[in-house]
Amino acid sequence: MHEASLSDHRRAPDAESLAWLGALSGAGPSRDDALERLHALLLRASRFEIARRRRAFGAGHAGEVDDLATQAADDALMAIMGKLHTYRGDSRFTTWAYKFALLEAAVTVRRRAWHGREVPLETDGWAQLADRRASPGADAETAELLRAVRAGIAEALTAHQRDVLVAITLNDVPIDVLAARLATTRGALYKTLHDARRKLRARLAEDGLAPEPAREGGMS
Repeated sequence: MHEASLSDHRRAPDAESLAWLGALSGAGPSRDDALERLHALLLRASRFEIARRRRAFGAGHAGEVDDLATQAADDALMAIMGKLHTYRGDSRFTTWAYKFALLEAAVTVRRRAWHGREVPLETDGWAQLADRRASPGADAETAELLRAVRAGIAEALTAHQRDVLVAITLNDVPIDVLAARLATTRGALYKTLHDARRKLRARLAEDGLAPEPAREGGMS
């Protein structure tokens, strides 16, 4: 009953949004024109967002901002066309599409910020975890937990799981940047990270330790 009620109150796509859907789902000149207009909209959104984030990658010149914005708009257009069937009219089509441009612009800026920087993937890089103390006077319980986590990472995880866990959780490497460097996908890395955390939690449970769940991106 509740699901039916939600469905009854769902907004139907407005006329303009339906026109966008019809043109993009069709063929011929009308589709080409819609793609061109949509790309122009995405480019404006991407250019605005990247210009707003310029400090994140060293305030590149205007030409660089345009290049990055074009890349983000291209990626956003591909993503939209791949998910066109998921649009349900909860917002205007242009508003829905705009969000893709903002997301891809953010991804592009993160990649640019890491351009030329080495992504630390040393097999023994996880050892630095032992130095992650809340303070020089960390209590015995915290020290015990850190030793157990370090041992769990070393003994319970595969080399690939260690690399991914350390890069993302300790070295703050954006997951899309890591995916590009490892020639894989964000989905595959999320799966690796999930499996690594699960195995680490199981190992800590065997040791009689149960750290409190952390926020997404944390160790738990």
